[in-house]
Amino acid sequence: MTITRLDHIIFLASVFCFWLATYIYVPIFSLYLEQISFPYAAIGIILGSYGILQVALRFPLGVLSDRLRSIRKGLYVSGFVIAAISGLILVFFDSFVMVLIGRLLSGVTAAMWVMATILYAQYVHQDQSGKAMGAMQLFTVLPQFASMLTAGLLVESFGWLSPFWVGVIVSIIGLVLSLFVKVVDHDATQIQTLQTHEYFTRTLKTKSLMPLATIALITHGLMFISIFGFTPNYAATLGINEQQMVLLMTAFFLPHALSSLMVATIQLTKKVELAIVMSSLFLSAIAFLTVPLSTGLLSISIVHAIIGLALGFVLPICLSQAATLAPPSMKTTIMGFYQSYYAAGIFLGPWLAGLIAEHYSLPAVFVFASFTAVVGGILTIYLIVQSKQNT
Repeated sequence: MTITRLDHIIFLASVFCFWLATYIYVPIFSLYLEQISFPYAAIGIILGSYGILQVALRFPLGVLSDRLRSIRKGLYVSGFVIAAISGLILVFFDSFVMVLIGRLLSGVTAAMWVMATILYAQYVHQDQSGKAMGAMQLFTVLPQFASMLTAGLLVESFGWLSPFWVGVIVSIIGLVLSLFVKVVDHDATQIQTLQTHEYFTRTLKTKSLMPLATIALITHGLMFISIFGFTPNYAATLGINEQQMVLLMTAFFLPHALSSLMVATIQLTKKVELAIVMSSLFLSAIAFLTVPLSTGLLSISIVHAIIGLALGFVLPICLSQAATLAPPSMKTTIMGFYQSYYAAGIFLGPWLAGLIAEHYSLPAVFVFASFTAVVGGILTIYLIVQSKQNT
């Protein structure tokens, strides 16, 4: 099957809708929960719940889609339906239980991301997987950036529920686009039939998978502790209003998108990529440590620009390297495990940060983030040493 430029456009447009529907309300979500009188501990649980079902679902969905390869597109399409239901729940209910359910369902949608990464990886040759995953990461960052720019303005103009409504509408648009996504399977003739238990055992034995997944877990945890978590709350304590919050989000996401774009366009060796990951994590650790020293919009924006740039390199590089680890018979299984594992960071990061904020203070959250980034940097050093030993 020939893949045209239009096929790439349709796929990436559906990816844009996939993440816009999921993230459109995230920039104001913690503030919204605070506005409806949820304590910090409850906010942390709800913010982190997004990752729970991703942890539970991505790996088994990966195994299932490797055994039943024809259902990959159907699962991807179903993600948009679930996103619309999630948005409607958040529109019409504001109790803790229902808000938690709505956020859990958004996690179900995000679990379908494993299908998107494998479906799109088939659009290019394996030696171009780095660029393909960089493009996917870019079209993950762009809707996140769009959400940061518009969420506060939507609330200011149309009220707290308007971002949830936009999420529902975008879900429907994405659903239509996803129906036109082409499915390509270059590996169909190379598939080796495995027993169910073999998918699990071979995954755990896959070299470099666990360190890469742990670095991704840490990086996602850092994202959901800060810009998708408690950065808006801390900025509010500095007197930064909703309009100024847009500038803070722009300061984070423009460099974040730039670094993802660089990964998508520049071909690097694996060793150089790992060196970039290590440097980025240590740089972000320093930046996180200076967040509590911020006194206003300019200083906190500069610090978050550095964090955004650094973390923007880490995620597409880890995703690209993970995508090359799997044999044809286990592509979605390996990617499912990788994404399931790092999704634990989406839950653990804000949950632990919520407890720290509740018992200590908001500034302590960013000290915790700095320590976590250092752990990721040390783990990357281990990967670099391991790769040198293997050459």
